[in-house]
Amino acid sequence: MSGATSSAARDGATAAAGGVLAATCLSTFVVNANTSAVSILLPAISADTGTDVTTLQWAVTGYSLVGAAVIVTAGSMGDVFGRKRVFQLGLLLFVVSCVFIGLSSSGGAVIAGRFIQGAAGATILACGLSLLSVANSGQAQLRAVSLWGAAAAVGAAAGPLMGGVLVTVMGWQGLFWVDAVIGGVCILITARKVSESRDTTRSRSIDYAGSALIALTLGPLILALSKGSAWGWVSVATLACVAVGVASGFGFIAVERRVAVPMLDLALLRNRVLVGATVAILIGSGTINALMYLLSLYFQNPDALGFTTLQAGLATLPATVGLVAIAAAVPRLTARLGGRQVIAIGFLLTAIGFAAVGFVDADWAYRAFLLPLLAVAVGMGLSNGPASSASTACVPEKQVGSASGISNMARYVGAAVATALAATIYGGVIASRTEQGASASDALAAGLATASWVMAAISFAGVVMAVVMGRHPPARGTLEDSAAAASASTSVTLPTTASAAAPKGA
Repeated sequence: MSGATSSAARDGATAAAGGVLAATCLSTFVVNANTSAVSILLPAISADTGTDVTTLQWAVTGYSLVGAAVIVTAGSMGDVFGRKRVFQLGLLLFVVSCVFIGLSSSGGAVIAGRFIQGAAGATILACGLSLLSVANSGQAQLRAVSLWGAAAAVGAAAGPLMGGVLVTVMGWQGLFWVDAVIGGVCILITARKVSESRDTTRSRSIDYAGSALIALTLGPLILALSKGSAWGWVSVATLACVAVGVASGFGFIAVERRVAVPMLDLALLRNRVLVGATVAILIGSGTINALMYLLSLYFQNPDALGFTTLQAGLATLPATVGLVAIAAAVPRLTARLGGRQVIAIGFLLTAIGFAAVGFVDADWAYRAFLLPLLAVAVGMGLSNGPASSASTACVPEKQVGSASGISNMARYVGAAVATALAATIYGGVIASRTEQGASASDALAAGLATASWVMAAISFAGVVMAVVMGRHPPARGTLEDSAAAASASTSVTLPTTASAAAPKGA
């Protein structure tokens, strides 16, 4: 009897873990696919709503800005109020935002919906990983987290193509309607299969002020970056935005020194390896998001390549797939060559790829972009995985969660700032060249070239960062390490075999 009871209990636990795995993997897939697809949709949204694509960059930067402010706090809320409850709240918010965007008839409404979606996506990622870790233990936990990371990577890689297909079949709103349905399915699975859990040992203090101040720091600075050319770089409006951003940044530091459980442990910033890894992650995430934004616009512009949305999704596939595919080899390369060396090689390749695009001419066909795209993608894959691994390998086990939170926040910050910078440069150069009498094709090529040279310079700064960041333990190159590297290339930091937390797989 006891054996039968024990077997039934094990079967029940396995079924419960399977339900958690289904809900979390499906939700992270759809969130990352949605995130990576939106840049491809911008020209279609612009044509339908009459909103300029430069303004619509806020659909990308706004999502990342809110995500940066929310991702750590959402995890804390799950620990305190219940991971299942907060995860379901994130899913509900995601579905509502998808419906809101799908019904929108103006660019402003789309942007507002994407701000909401940024909070939802960050909450789903943060609490989904926590639920998965709690529902499993030992090797089962490692496998589950690896599958979750793989789902995140595949979603990010497939997003642009999915967006292109759905635009062709259903219009640009199609992506959001499909995502709303999938989000609803995730809500049902979570309600039926996922058990509630909390961290009863954790302080109930949550750093809401830190989240608000992160948003107040990034928002005005990105607004100044986006509008500075139109307003004037020394205008009252621009300087006021910079002043508010800087003041909020100092306020954030003051709050983090005093709050009981800070979202950013300032003491960790004394760790040279962690700081270097975080900056590398910020650069990598920023430049790949900027690249996807620029190419989505350039490929679909009638005065450039004139691709349809589906063709543009297919055209960016080498970059997104290459980014994930190279991740499988990254842990073994890191174990053989060293993390700093692989990060440096990756950023050097990325810089070369961007520099090649910097020579773009109005007569370029798509095949001229292919090798530079692959160089950027492979470089990103090489640099992001080891940088992410280093961020959790260089701290004691009890600080792995905090270090992971810092690097995940850096991804959102990098995406928001670099996309805004690329949009400003691209739009500004096009306007300037057009005023000077250049043809539309030449102006577009000049805008892409200038933005690419800036991204090349930023990527080369990553090479320098890799040189000075210091040594750290390398991952051993397991299958789980490969999944973590793939996930790091697109969305989140997962601990590897180099981490102090590796025995638990958390």
